[in-house]
Amino acid sequence: MSRFTRRSFLQTTGLAAAALTSPLGAPSIIRSAQAAGTVKLGCLFSSSGTMANIEGRLNHVVRMAADEINAKGGVNGRTIEVAVSDPASDWPLYAQIGKQMLEQDKVAALFGCWTSVSRKSVLPVVEQANGLLFYPLHFEGDENSKNVVYVNSPPASSVLPAVDYLMSEDGVSAKRFFMLGSDYVWPRTINKQLKGYWKSKGIPESAWKEEYVPLGFSNFQTLVNQIRAFADQGGGKPIVVLTVVGSSIPDFLREFANQGIKATDVPVLGLDMVEADLEGLNTEPLVGHLNCWAYLQNAKGAANAKFLKQWADYVKAKNVPFKADVAIDPMVSAYDAVHLWAMAAAKANSFDVPEVRKAFAGLSFDCPSGYKIQMTGENNYASRGVFIGSVNEKQGFDVLWQSKDAPKPVPFSPYS
Repeated sequence: MSRFTRRSFLQTTGLAAAALTSPLGAPSIIRSAQAAGTVKLGCLFSSSGTMANIEGRLNHVVRMAADEINAKGGVNGRTIEVAVSDPASDWPLYAQIGKQMLEQDKVAALFGCWTSVSRKSVLPVVEQANGLLFYPLHFEGDENSKNVVYVNSPPASSVLPAVDYLMSEDGVSAKRFFMLGSDYVWPRTINKQLKGYWKSKGIPESAWKEEYVPLGFSNFQTLVNQIRAFADQGGGKPIVVLTVVGSSIPDFLREFANQGIKATDVPVLGLDMVEADLEGLNTEPLVGHLNCWAYLQNAKGAANAKFLKQWADYVKAKNVPFKADVAIDPMVSAYDAVHLWAMAAAKANSFDVPEVRKAFAGLSFDCPSGYKIQMTGENNYASRGVFIGSVNEKQGFDVLWQSKDAPKPVPFSPYS
């Protein structure tokens, strides 16, 4: 297995004195992906920086999926080899390493990125190289590239159902909205769409407020005070729509709990909040805060039980530095993505991107979520189910609501 880091990237691009070499003496980054009997896939997930705790897991789950496929004979007679990387939560480095993997290491596909800014940095790279990037995060939509497979959900399939739930009588009849996000494209675009949506419902601009913080921001005391003041103004039930990411999520939750604000007072809808963000937190004062994803660890069904056991066994067998009893949506989406790629390559009987892309139409895969993922020939979006989760006392989410089926994805929002 190859590994790409900031250091190895600098070395192999001539920006450091020495070159990191393979056992054969050639730079490891330029070994062929099509060596006899193998086909190579590349990972662009950070294991350092502000995104490390959540992104780092995805490198391992891609390898786990590849091992599962290899155990059944591989793809088109070849064994999958996975090259992992560490873009170090540095957005330009995702593009630089992705370019190396596509053009020099000749990976058949990339699996990567968490934030939309990292995806958008890689987008021109995969388009120029006519490569494929499988993107496992739900996101702001408003994008449709033939070189990106959007494995998770656009807002119409995730954010809007969750906001609708909170605005309904089944939820909390929310009337006022404090939007707090990290300062980059995903939170700003999501919030722009939400404001358009609320306007279409006749909700006045005075009913919302929005604030942004730098990536990696940790001191939320003043902002939580602002939320408290916003809630005290009256005018209907307030909620927080939280779009901070990475290490900022547990830091915000910790401050929210420290100030004694409960979900019964001001519910938080954490759009990027996953089970891993709750590790190490006392979740008793956080019970009732919400998230929305295409997968929750507490999803019922045999498919999820099988996946959770597979991950636990893999963590133990490979000494993976993450908890064996924690699974998050993007892990499952990355796992699904590897299987979708393998199914398309087998259907096409080819690893060439144009042929693989043609094979997407009609693909379906039984996701651990319990839903069947489906792709059509209309675009590279996958149909996913949606869950709304509620924080419980055990550092997880109970399933509060889930969609009846997997709604057809709507790539572009009418509220942008």
